[in-house]
Amino acid sequence: MTVSVRIRQDYSSQELRRLASRSKDANQSRRLLSLAAVLDGLSRADAARMGGMDRQTLRDWVHRFNADGP
Repeated sequence: MTVSVRIRQDYSSQELRRLASRSKDANQSRRLLSLAAVLDGLSRADAARMGGMDRQTLRDWVHRFNADGP
């Protein structure tokens, strides 16, 4: 059974969406929007699909977000 990596809670989904809308990097915006979707309760599979990535890539980005922030 796979256990989801917990995502840090010091940024809200609204804050991540705001950062995504201000980013000039489309890939960064995509990642931030996928992370915001996870914070809103969307499944990791659906959030990954929405961001055009697979679940492993989203998992990698959750690790990076947890370590470094947005």
